[in-house]
Amino acid sequence: MENEVNISYITLDGYMDMNKYRYLYFTILFIVYVLIICTNCIILYLIWSNKSLHKPMYIFIAALLFTIVLSSIIIYPKLLTDILSEKQIISYSACIFQFFMFYTLGGTEFILLAAMSFDRYVAICKPLKYHTIMTKTTVKNVLILAWLFPACHITVTAMVSAKAKLCSLTLNGIICNNAVFTLQCVRPKFLTVFGLVSLLDLAILPMLFTVFTYAKIFQISYQNFKTHKRKVAETCIPHLLVLINSSYLTVYDVIIARVESNFPKTARFVMTLQIFLYHPLINPLIYGLKLNEISKHLRSFSLRRV
Repeated sequence: MENEVNISYITLDGYMDMNKYRYLYFTILFIVYVLIICTNCIILYLIWSNKSLHKPMYIFIAALLFTIVLSSIIIYPKLLTDILSEKQIISYSACIFQFFMFYTLGGTEFILLAAMSFDRYVAICKPLKYHTIMTKTTVKNVLILAWLFPACHITVTAMVSAKAKLCSLTLNGIICNNAVFTLQCVRPKFLTVFGLVSLLDLAILPMLFTVFTYAKIFQISYQNFKTHKRKVAETCIPHLLVLINSSYLTVYDVIIARVESNFPKTARFVMTLQIFLYHPLINPLIYGLKLNEISKHLRSFSLRRV
């Protein structure tokens, strides 16, 4: 076993040599950060301020966009600071907190996407029972589940990791994700098993439920000629696009932590940036442009500001 080291600060070794383009990277990421906050908050404001959007689907969308805003606030200030710093370091406690928030919000996103798919299933396939099933209580309970269930899962992993013995203080990454486990002298078997359970509960099962639900929706809509197929496509496809994007990034995050250290640093850096670059920007664009109700209020909001 390697010698245990005294915990002080973790070095984030996933950054490229930024001496030449440091301020260019900072400017680009700062602009992206501002765009993420502004675009997501505009959609949030529209949903909050228009009573016609106080429906389960839009409430779930608002909750999803809120997780994106919160995740960006957790990631970007530290990222921007690191780009301007000569040394990219983070305390181990702060690293564990970032790990906790990153995966808690990620799990919340998958559960909310599953909730949206169920809402669309009831609205399209069982319209007469919609108001009976999708009550305020149901929506409230789903939101509580979406926030607390992932938090409970990740709390266990974070607490065990916080007490783990470390044999390295160099993290091969730019954020504290699964790569945190590579710092530990010996990864407890409990963490390995519980990590797989968390992946199953927070990502795989919600993703499978969402895919199955939308497959059922499309099957029923194309069998039933009375169903407006265009309306089905307009309301379901945006959610599927977000699901595909989230699933792709999750698969990458799980795999990248297990890739050998000789994986090109530039490629690792660019791929990791995708998690919090275009993903937080795509979601408000998809919901703002593809969903007619939000798009209509967005145009009205833009005209008022002109």
